[in-house]
Amino acid sequence: MLKFVKNHMESIDGIANYPMLSLLIFFVFFVLLFWWVFTSSKEHIKEMGELPLDNDYNNKP
Repeated sequence: MLKFVKNHMESIDGIANYPMLSLLIFFVFFVLLFWWVFTSSKEHIKEMGELPLDNDYNNKP
């Protein structure tokens, strides 16, 4: 079974590009996430952090 999969994967043209593409997407996603975290306002982060403890928000129908 494994031999079949290996032979099948080798027959696909450009298969070596997929791991590099997935690594690039992963890297870009986390770079953008870190950029968003470091540039977001402290007030917004504090507001979002206190949201679960806000009684007015939890009691809304």
